[in-house]
Order: sequence, then structure tokens, then C-alpha cells
Amino acid sequence: MIRTQVSLTDDQMRRLRREARRRHVSMAAVIRDAVDRVVPDEDALRRDRIDSLLAAAGSAASGTGLVARDHDAELAAGRW
Repeated sequence: MIRTQVSLTDDQMRRLRREARRRHVSMAAVIRDAVDRVVPDEDALRRDRIDSLLAAAGSAASGTGLVARDHDAELAAGRW
């Protein structure tokens, strides 16, 4: 873990402490959870996108779906 220092308003600190007590976790755990929810993990998003594309390609193997017939247009449209 990397240590860092942040400045919070009195109200933010009060809310952070209250939430940590409510969850029975440290304030650092609440902050890490908030960062995970607000700041996207680009690597994870990329892996999810690749997994979706591979699943779409696999589901189109029979040649019956739109992806099999119009794969370039479907991928360009972002449907997969």
C-alpha cells in the first residue's frame, strides 16, 4: 500500500468517520472503496471489453447472429 495525505473539510471528516464506524472498517478502507467506485480501472475496463468481444465472437460461431454476418458494423457501433 502507498501512504498519502489528503485535506478534508470538517464536514467531510465527520461523514468519513461516521461511515467508517457504520461499516466497522477503517477510514482508509472507506476512502479506498470510494476511489474504486469513482475512478475507473482502465485495465479492468479493457479486459472486460476484450472478454465481451471474445464472447460475442464465440456466440456468432454458428453464423446465425448479426455479429457473424455484420461483425465490422456491430463492433464499430459499440454493441459488443
